[in-house]
Amino acid sequence: MDTYNVLLIGSGGREHSIAWKLTQSEKLGKLYTAPGNPGTAQFGTNVDVDPLKFEEVETFVVENKIELVVVGPEAPLVAGIADFLSDKNIPVFGPKASAAMLEGSKEFAKDFMTKYEIPTADYAVFDSEEFDDAFKFIQLKDSYPIVLKADGLAAGKGVLIIENIDEAKQELKSMLLESKFGNASSKVVIEEFLDGIELSVFVLTNGDSYKILPTAKDYKRIGEGDKGLNTGGMGAISPVPFVDRFFMEKIEQEIIRPSIEGLKKENISYQGFLFIG
Repeated sequence: MDTYNVLLIGSGGREHSIAWKLTQSEKLGKLYTAPGNPGTAQFGTNVDVDPLKFEEVETFVVENKIELVVVGPEAPLVAGIADFLSDKNIPVFGPKASAAMLEGSKEFAKDFMTKYEIPTADYAVFDSEEFDDAFKFIQLKDSYPIVLKADGLAAGKGVLIIENIDEAKQELKSMLLESKFGNASSKVVIEEFLDGIELSVFVLTNGDSYKILPTAKDYKRIGEGDKGLNTGGMGAISPVPFVDRFFMEKIEQEIIRPSIEGLKKENISYQGFLFIG
């Protein structure tokens, strides 16, 4: 049987899980992870390659006869690593930059959901030049909490649940005018707060057909009683006990199918994992 050398991009728990699963395939030759972590080191070789320096990645791929690159994190995908490698005829698993905008820009994702009638909270978007308009907008809010989201990537920390108008004014200024989350908060999405239980659904797609993977539920707010700030995730369980067949059918009909069809209508070729929260 032929085997294939794989380069896995990333350094988090997600890559640890992917590495663990890849090693269960009889078709795997050598597995490298860039830059990896102690978990991925149990299943292959960690290499000192910066995922955001695409030429470094290309050089490593060529020198080590890599036949597939699997990209885990959002940042290199949003930066265009899948586009770069594809242009070099290097097989890569992960969406191109135009498709990764669903994760890279909350404004893009919200506009996409609105256009294709995918259920989402009401929202408005403001940049630093529209600070006064944003300030007026939150003053008109008659119910709290509300949610402030940095538009760009902020390692899972760019979402703030705001309890009152004074906190809203302070955090809006911090995000838009003082770059609390760097370039990620050059735009801010002000969103209706939806109370409920989180659920994560993962979809594997080639841009046309799709496969729904097992569900998960993660815990983002730090501290006991879910009272602290949001994080990238404090832990997770899978499968999720409250998800039954009827609930999954609703998710597929109202979210997954419209998302896949919407991407096709936008001429966005989405190949990889589609994450739905």
